[in-house]
Amino acid sequence: MPATIDFYLARVAQCDKEAQETNLANVKERCLRSKAAWQIMSDRALLVQIDRKRQALDKMRKKDEHLD
Repeated sequence: MPATIDFYLARVAQCDKEAQETNLANVKERCLRSKAAWQIMSDRALLVQIDRKRQALDKMRKKDEHLD
C-alpha cells in the first residue's frame, strides 16, 4: 500500500480517536467530518491504485497477445 494511503488511514484513525475522546459536540462534529474527508481521500487513492494495476495488466495481456 502506498505511503499516501497509509497516511490517509492514519488520519482517519486519529480523527476517530479524537472524536471518541472529546465531550464537546462541536469538536466531535469537526473530527467526524475530518474523518469522513480523510476516508474519502483514502478510498479514491485506493481506486486509483487499483485502476493503475488493472491498466498495467491489460497492457501486458495485449503485449502477450501480439507475441502469440
